[in-house]
Amino acid sequence: MEISTILGLIFGFVTIVWGMFLKGAPLAALGAPAAYVIILLGTAASIFMAFPFSEVKKVPKLFKIIFVRKKMVSKTELISMFMEWASITRREGLLALESKVDEIEDNFLRNGMRMIIDGNDQEFVRDVLMEDIHATEDRHKAGALIFSQAGMYAPTLGVLGAVIGLIAALSDMSAVEKLAHAIGGAFIATIVGIFTGYVLWHPISTKLKRLSKGEIEIRLMMVEGLLSIQSGVSTIAINQKLSVFLTPSERAKLSDKEGASSEQKD
Repeated sequence: MEISTILGLIFGFVTIVWGMFLKGAPLAALGAPAAYVIILLGTAASIFMAFPFSEVKKVPKLFKIIFVRKKMVSKTELISMFMEWASITRREGLLALESKVDEIEDNFLRNGMRMIIDGNDQEFVRDVLMEDIHATEDRHKAGALIFSQAGMYAPTLGVLGAVIGLIAALSDMSAVEKLAHAIGGAFIATIVGIFTGYVLWHPISTKLKRLSKGEIEIRLMMVEGLLSIQSGVSTIAINQKLSVFLTPSERAKLSDKEGASSEQKD
């Protein structure tokens, strides 16, 4: 579960409700159905106009991603894994890794491992894996763009909703109290448009981009690790090469783990 998404939603809704309460605005006004019809359906219509259906139909899957993060091996675990494989390769050769292939859960890593075991040229392996990474990046960008565009459309549709509400309010000016209530309700569409745009859609787009960046970094580590194993480098060399992807705290954690492992062997 992506806890930050849940917290963001809670804080966002609490902010709007608490803010209206502190300002003395009636909370019942938030229940205006016309505002949600104009903003939500209008945003959906804009998205369908802007993107092909083949991309729009992936939106439910994208929502799932921001709530349930895709399971990926951690960077420190990946380095330890590659160090183990490098040690096996230097002792027994690349073919000795065949028994490890079926244990690999990640499809990208498993395919890369099969390619180097099959004896493919290093440049060929790098090209295939990098093309896979570029294709993944393009898919991720397309998904994030849907939400960033929704974040741009929603606030503008909020203005449209407010104008429609004002037209309805000014069409009957017989009762001042009724008119004031109608004008207040007209601006609920603006609130909904700004809220969905800047508290939901734009942040979701940013989160998808950040999650994509983390996944691509893992993929790049896998490419470097696989090519290093194919070159027959030492475990120390792989550690040094892949550690550049780690933050200082992650490097310290990895060093502590390796130190504890060495003490157990002694």
